[in-house]
Formats: sequence, structure tokens, C-alpha cells
Amino acid sequence: MDMQKSYTVLIAEDDPDIIAVLKLYLENGGYKVESASDGREALQVLDVKHIDIGIFDIMMPHMNGYELIRRVREMSNMPIIVLSAKQEDSDKILGLDLGADDYLTKPFNPLEVVARVRASLRRFYKLCGSDAGQEDVAEAGPFRIDRRTMQLFKDGQEISVTPMELKIMLLLMRHPGRVYTKLQIYEAVSGDCFAAEENTIMVHISNLRDKIEEDSKKPKYLITVRGLGYRFANQNELRKGS
Repeated sequence: MDMQKSYTVLIAEDDPDIIAVLKLYLENGGYKVESASDGREALQVLDVKHIDIGIFDIMMPHMNGYELIRRVREMSNMPIIVLSAKQEDSDKILGLDLGADDYLTKPFNPLEVVARVRASLRRFYKLCGSDAGQEDVAEAGPFRIDRRTMQLFKDGQEISVTPMELKIMLLLMRHPGRVYTKLQIYEAVSGDCFAAEENTIMVHISNLRDKIEEDSKKPKYLITVRGLGYRFANQNELRKGS
């Protein structure tokens, strides 16, 4: 990631103390910070300012974080990190299902928040850019990924995916048949490795299967290797499926 560019973070949070802490640490990390006290105000900020990444609370007045994520995903694929006191797996899964890329629970370590922001931006802009040695288009079986436009196609039809889902798909498509553990996938697509990220990858894989498989319960492309992790179908399997 080009650290000469100053990225702008939007914090949507109704606790002014949390905003103050995050603003202090993020600005010390070289980021510009915009803030909003609820989802409606966050949308107003997004209408008038360029935002590179969002940190959204869930429980906010007027418009909660879930609705905010849904509305943002209608107009932008920017990275979104949820920062919430809601710690149930069902809450985390719902946030990721709606299009969040990462989920942190309160209380939190502000240094970890900054690290996750850095990782999400690196992941997103590395994917958008034309990295040396990597072609702009990746193809495997019926799938094609255009890294210039961040689009995934199956049989020529575009499939709407989040930046994290696209990055996972790109990694696995480039190495058909190779098995990756959940933590290897997370580290490969983010550049960082945090504890307890296995569940996050499981949710993203599940969401991808819902979008690309004919039967997500019997996947042909994103295959689980029991006790190890996941792999993309190998060439022989892709030929049989074509």
C-alpha cells in the first residue's frame, strides 16, 4: 500500500469517547478521519466526501449499522469494519452477510483497530492495483475475475461479491487444487494474521458458495478438505463440470 497517500476513515459510532480514541490513534497512524453519530449522518458524509474505509458500530440511533452496511453496499465496495458490542456469532455472521469485511467486538484494542484498517486497505488497494507479475484477468473453469474493475463473472454473468470474497476467490482460482487452511487464506488476502479469524473465513466461503455454486450444500468449485481447509476445484474436476 502506498503510504504516501492519506486514506480517509469514516467512523459511524454514537459514543463520542470511542470516536475520540479511534480518531487519536488513526490520525497518529497517518489517516484522515471523518465521524458520524448514526447511520443517517454517515450516509450524508458519504454523499459529500470521499471515504476509503468505514468503521461502523451496530447499535446506533435513527439507522443501525446493519442498515448502514446494506445502504453503503448499494453504492460502494469500499472496505467496512464492524466494531460492535454485539458478540454473538449470529450478529457477526449477519454483519458479514450484509457485506462487512471484518468484525471486531468491544472492548477493543485501538492498536488492533488501526492494524485491521491498514490490512483492509492493503487488501483492497492491492487487489485494485496492477501488481507486478499478476495479470489483470484471472480465469478458471466458468469463472473470470477482472482485477481492474473488481468484478467476478460466471459464464459471462456478473456475480456481486464483496472485496474480501473477491480476494479469496482470486487466491483459490490462481491455484486450483491447492489446499489452504482458513488462517492461511486470511493471512494471504489481508497481509496480517489475527487470532480467531477462522470463523470469518468460514462465513466468507459460505457466502461465496451461495453466490457461485448451483447447490451450496454440494459445492463443485469451493471444496472443503476436512480437517485442513479449502481448495478450488482442480483442472480435471473443472473439465468434468463443464
